[in-house]
Amino acid sequence: MKRLLVATALIFLVGCTFTKEAQVSEVDTTSGLVRLSFNQTMMQSANDDTYTAQGTANKQCQQMGYASAVPYGQPVKTCSLISGSACMNTKVTIQYQCRGMAFNHTAPLY
Repeated sequence: MKRLLVATALIFLVGCTFTKEAQVSEVDTTSGLVRLSFNQTMMQSANDDTYTAQGTANKQCQQMGYASAVPYGQPVKTCSLISGSACMNTKVTIQYQCRGMAFNHTAPLY
């Protein structure tokens, strides 16, 4: 009976999709790239919260003097924990390109 419950729970978890909040993992001020990452464990389907990730990238770009961030390329998946031949944890990295110039409205214009 316990095995049946465990098997049912695993099947249920495999079918679920989890929303992850991506965190800033790398900033390249020279090229204006911001990389956000989150981890996805084996047999887990995870997506990032696009709205929150966009806000995080915008904030990071504005701290570097840019106006906003634009998604750049496809997510990059890298196995970060291998056991035997199985990938136990995948690091998913999303890139954003900083665009435009931010204006400081408090500085006087001459």
